[in-house]
Amino acid sequence: MRRQAFFAFALAASAIVSATPRASADDLVKLTIGQRGNWDTSITHLGNKAGIFKKHGIELEMIYTSGSGETLQPVIAGSVDLGLAVGTLGAIGAYAKGAPVRIIGAEATGAADYWYVKSASPIKTLKDANGHSIAFSTKGSSTDSVVRAFVKEFNLTSATAIPTGNPSSTLTTVMTDQVDIGWAAPPFGLKEIDEGKIRLVAKATDAAIVRGQTIRTMIANSDALVKRKEVIRRFMQAYYESIAYMYSDNPQVIKDYAEFTGVSEAVARKVRDDFFPKSLIWPDEIKGIDSLMQDAVELKFITTPLTKDQLAELIQIQKPATQ
Repeated sequence: MRRQAFFAFALAASAIVSATPRASADDLVKLTIGQRGNWDTSITHLGNKAGIFKKHGIELEMIYTSGSGETLQPVIAGSVDLGLAVGTLGAIGAYAKGAPVRIIGAEATGAADYWYVKSASPIKTLKDANGHSIAFSTKGSSTDSVVRAFVKEFNLTSATAIPTGNPSSTLTTVMTDQVDIGWAAPPFGLKEIDEGKIRLVAKATDAAIVRGQTIRTMIANSDALVKRKEVIRRFMQAYYESIAYMYSDNPQVIKDYAEFTGVSEAVARKVRDDFFPKSLIWPDEIKGIDSLMQDAVELKFITTPLTKDQLAELIQIQKPATQ
């Protein structure tokens, strides 16, 4: 009964994705992508704008979401082929419940996310967070996992974790005193920090467990992975090439990212150079799997660790022929 309810919910979620007519003879790949505008979630946009996916015969339909929950469900329902920036623990939990998802690559190992307060707040560090509310995006997301890690590592037994959606809606809740500690990812919030409106109190990597751990993944619908394997292989080839392009000395990528996010080119470059080392978004390995499995059990995403065979079924890294 529980599994039937799970899939009924997944099918209902497909309503958020609408099909669009094919514009060309290229193979259409439908994506849900968490958190529009982050450097790590802009790979497909920037690669597509540069013509890299077109070169590999791939047309993209990109639907942006507020977090892992919204990103996962259309993949589970089969309404889209791939989901990008899905919290690793959320992907593990969905698979354990019988969802048809497979992890095909790392999306973020480590994290550039940060937590902040209004400039007048008495909260100076995470140690002051007891008795206060802390934001995360959506249940099962990587920010959910980080906040849970904060609670555990800093003994924040009286802190309250609250889902607030994307960075924009989160800023509103912080500035209107609905939440004490907000979350964001660069470039969002850097302008407000410079203007003295908000103050940084923690980075995701302040939680020891986050460092060196793949906290967000790329997932595929398992049926799509079987039936469209060659298409997904070409998608991944273009994805790797897009990352290489993003870290090249071509100034166009910074111009395109600045335009996409509505920030200056100086801020766009700062986001890449100061917050996102290339290793953070390189997709070819899920790191920290033992600690991830422990976290998944402790945080009740799963009841028992996945077996070796289950992990082999869940994690099917799709490496291109050349990198």
